[in-house]
Amino acid sequence: MPRYIVERTFPDGFHIPVDADGAGALSRVVAANAAEGVTWVHSYVSADRTRTFCVYDAPSPDAIRSVGAKNNVPVDAIHEVSVLDPYFYH
Repeated sequence: MPRYIVERTFPDGFHIPVDADGAGALSRVVAANAAEGVTWVHSYVSADRTRTFCVYDAPSPDAIRSVGAKNNVPVDAIHEVSVLDPYFYH
């Protein structure tokens, strides 16, 4: 399965409550993604909380765009990537 980095911009900041509501919201995102064969691996959030860089395994960029629309989150750019492990060379 291809791996992607997805860049997103949240002009008003990215905030997920650290409570049951936040957990429920994330569970709904994971379920919507799974319906299209998309797996959210993890995300990085900028210090000012206006940008995220999300790692996904997905069948295609179109699948990522589709779940982004269903989850009501922006998709600014999608980059297919591969893993470079510095410890491989030791």
